[in-house]
Order: sequence, then C-alpha cells, then structure tokens
Amino acid sequence: MDLRSELLKSIWYAFTALDVEESGKVSKSQLKLSLCGCVHGYQVLSHNLCTVLSIPHDPVALEDHFREDDDGPVSTQGYMPYLNKYILDKVKEGSFVKENVDELCWTLTAKKNYRPERNGRPVLPNTDSFRLWCLFNFLSEDKYPLIMVPEEVEYLLKKICMAMSVELNCMELEDCINQDAVQQNGLTVWAFLDMMNSGKLTRGSERESLSMAIEKVYMEIVGEVLKEGYLWKKGQLRRNWTERWFKLRPSTLTYYVSEDCKERKGSIPLDHNCCVEILPEKDGKRCVFCLKTLSRTYEMSASDTKQRQEWTSAIQTAIRLHAEGKSSLHADLKLRRREQREQREKRRMAREEELQKLQALQGEKEVKLAELELLREAQRQAEALLEQEEQRRRQQREQLQQALEVQLREAEEVRGGEEGERRRW
Repeated sequence: MDLRSELLKSIWYAFTALDVEESGKVSKSQLKLSLCGCVHGYQVLSHNLCTVLSIPHDPVALEDHFREDDDGPVSTQGYMPYLNKYILDKVKEGSFVKENVDELCWTLTAKKNYRPERNGRPVLPNTDSFRLWCLFNFLSEDKYPLIMVPEEVEYLLKKICMAMSVELNCMELEDCINQDAVQQNGLTVWAFLDMMNSGKLTRGSERESLSMAIEKVYMEIVGEVLKEGYLWKKGQLRRNWTERWFKLRPSTLTYYVSEDCKERKGSIPLDHNCCVEILPEKDGKRCVFCLKTLSRTYEMSASDTKQRQEWTSAIQTAIRLHAEGKSSLHADLKLRRREQREQREKRRMAREEELQKLQALQGEKEVKLAELELLREAQRQAEALLEQEEQRRRQQREQLQQALEVQLREAEEVRGGEEGERRRW
C-alpha cells in the first residue's frame, strides 16, 4: 500500500467527521469563519493537515478552489481534487511523522463517532483505542467505506492474544462477527472498537497486559518494527562489548542506549548487499552473529540460540524485502492473505459454478429421463390400446364366426327338415 493510500484512509475519517447530517456532504458554511472568529470544517482540516505533513498552507487556494460552488454542499469527491493538488501532491516521504497525521485524524473522528461509555465502563484507554484504529486502517480493505473482513479481524486478534500468551476465544469471536455490526462482509472500525470494549474476547486479561500487547502489535504492524530487544554489540574501535537496544525495520537496524529509545547510538542501513552469518563463541560471548555491509561488519551476541535465530531470520527478512523492492513486511503479508482469500473465493465460485453445471446437467438428465418415461408410458398406453383393439377385433371375429356357425347349423337343420319332408311325400 503506497503512502498516499495510507494517508487517505486516515483523512477519510477526518473528512466524514465533518458530515454532521451523515448525508455524504459537508455544508459550505463550514469553510467560513464563524462569528466568534473560530475556523471550522475544511479550513481546520486542511490547515492542520498541512502542519502535520510539513507543507505550507495556502488558504487562498482553498477559497479559489471552492468559489464556484460557494453556497452548496461539498462531497468527498468534491474535496478530493483540492486535497490531491494542494496537499498530497506536495507531500514528501520522510519529511513528516505519519503518527502525527493519524493522531490528528483520530482526534477529529473520535470526537464525533467514538462513544465507548455506551457499552458501560470501557476496557480500552484512549491510547489503545487510537492504536487499534490505526491497526484497523492498515488491515482494512482498500475501498470506501472502510471495513475489515472477518479473516483480518481474526488475524489481528490472534496477534494481540499471542502477545499476551493467551488463547483467542474463537466462539466469542464468531458470535461477535455474526452480530448486526457486520456490514458488507466486514466490520466497521466503530463496531470493532465496541467489540474490544465489550471485554468478551479478552475476558480474564489484565488491562495492563492488553495495553502492552496492543502496543507491541501496533509497533510491529503500523510501526514496521520487525524485531526489537537487547543485544551485545562489539565496538569498532575499542573492540569492547556493550549492551544496546536494537530496533529492526525493513530498511534499517537502529541501536540505542536503552529501550526508551531516547539516545540513539547508530543506525545500519540494510540493502541487498548485506548478509548475516552465524559465528562461533568469541571473547566469552556465545550466540554470536555478524551483519556484513559493504562498508563494515557488525558483530553482535544474543542472549540464547533462540534469540539469535530470531534476529538473524528477521534481518534476512528485511534484506529480502529490500531486494524485492518492498518497504513493509506486513503490507506484503496483507497482500498475500488477500490474494489467498481471492484464490479461495475463486475456487469456491469455480466449485459453485461446477456444481451448478452438474445440477443443470442432472436437471437436464432428469428432464430427459422424464421425457423418456413419458414416451415409454405413451408407448405402453398405445400398445395397450392396440392390444385392446386387437382383442376387440378377435372378439368380433369370434362372435361373427359363432353367428355364422349358428346360421350354418340352422340352415343345415332347415335343409335336413326339407329333405325329410320330401322323402315322406
């Protein structure tokens, strides 16, 4: 998913938050200054977007762009040309903090749409709700209105439960997904947050444990942190071993003094020229490995063989992503899961189509069998009628023969009587 698409998902929520009447359009009056001198609507949204995206705001361009339709409402389609031309086209990757954009859009949309208290005491503090909103946006389908399909909901919840070392209650999940909150084969973010605030899926879990799990999954998926943790690193000049907090992203391996990440000590750029090698025990350090770049070899030591395997595997994944021209592991994984769903759907549709064809053929066969049976029945009836007709004719012939025989006998009797009369005479 490209940067513009990521930004548009968050901005879409901020824009729709201005749609008070939920008509799909925003009143032009929200473009103007109110009597109290406060700025509303697009002015606030556009100005604040320019601020967090580190680009200059041009209020004159905003007024000129909408001047022709000064009295009518503006839809998302009407705002998009301005947004693209005067804001998104000027955005430079790396010049702003994406999280600041998300926080701005979350603040605007949550004020209108997020009401956790309606379900009783909310389980989630605002920070966790914001992070889940960001995770939802990342995993949602790339079409509007934004939804997350049930398979992605299950994937995210399994990640969170795995981070807490608990099992996901699949029965409760299925019940929640099957409720009326599901729309267009997916969950809206507000239905998803309501589900999380219900506590059904994380029943028995401590709030602190849930918050830590959400933060971990957020950093992994949205923050693109492939792995983080302490490693021992061998210095280049003094050649001594120092423990550092390492954070691996698809393009860099950065290390800090401690896990608060306040003091960065260095950053190792990763590309297709890098490679990882397992090393034997060295300087009393076990589980040693090295990361080779074109300019330097970095030696590191993990706490155990499992951690060394995880680190080397994660670094190799980052190198592979760079070699394939991909900037995000989870964007790649999301695309693969979507392709798998589409393939499953294609196979399901192909099976249904084949089944329909078989059913049609079976129906045609049954029709033909029925027609054949009708023909056979007609033939049987015709044969029966012929048999009846033949029998009637036989009976007529027999009756006629019997009548003739009776007449012959009667005639013979008459002739015999006449002969007897002649002899007497």
